Amino acid sequence: MMMNDPLGDMLTRIRNSQMRGKSTVKTPASKLRAWVLDVLVAEGYIRGYESATTDNGQGELTISLKYFEGAPVIRELKRVSKPGRRVYNSIKEVPSVRNGLGIAILSTPKGVMTDANARAANVGGEVLCTVF
Repeated sequence: MMMNDPLGDMLTRIRNSQMRGKSTVKTPASKLRAWVLDVLVAEGYIRGYESATTDNGQGELTISLKYFEGAPVIRELKRVSKPGRRVYNSIKEVPSVRNGLGIAILSTPKGVMTDANARAANVGGEVLCTVF
């Protein structure tokens, strides 16, 4: 199956699994997905993830979702930059999500990082998604 937006697919799988109350969700592996998941783990939005190889040799990520008092920790997960419309911001235009309560995940020349880390490193880049 061909997929045009792999990162958007992963975010949708996370949203759908949280709506159903699932504890884990599986998604095909890629470096960008792993980097975004590293940021989500560091910020405390998910418990963690594991990488494995399926029978046909394709990599697979198993994501452990996080809940607090029965409600998902991630309330809102939105894809900003899409394949049809890429969104790049300079350091002055890096968005603040819900007045700093949420995070924006950026792909910068120094790696995938949060909006706060991008401001600290004084770099801009492509805004991948926002999390609240």
